[in-house]
Amino acid sequence: MPVDTQQIMDEATKLGELVAQHPAVARYKDARRAVEQDTDANQLMAEFDRQIENLSRQQAAGMQVTDAQQQSLEILQNKIVSHLKIKALNLAQVDFIDLLRKITQTIQRPLNLAPEGGAAPGGGGGPRLSGLGR
Repeated sequence: MPVDTQQIMDEATKLGELVAQHPAVARYKDARRAVEQDTDANQLMAEFDRQIENLSRQQAAGMQVTDAQQQSLEILQNKIVSHLKIKALNLAQVDFIDLLRKITQTIQRPLNLAPEGGAAPGGGGGPRLSGLGR
């Protein structure tokens, strides 16, 4: 018997509620909250965003990024990746995304969308629609 869209959405809601209870989700939310509440982390991220925006505008205007600008950005990146709360957020985000990837793979498995003898064209990741810039 075919299922309708509403049945799928109802089951997806149940799945979402289960996923929300997973420890990886709690760790991600906690780590994100910790970074949001950390003044130093916010200043580092805001400065990084400012530098990237300035360099992007500069490049769009046809100007080269100087060695000093590149070095300044690298120093800032090193500060960001060594910040304990940002590092914890990155690790929690990796775990969270890995959980979502596993869930997606499990959902796709029974669909049998891969052609006989191998992966789907284009390296997997679902159907490819031509002309959409992918």
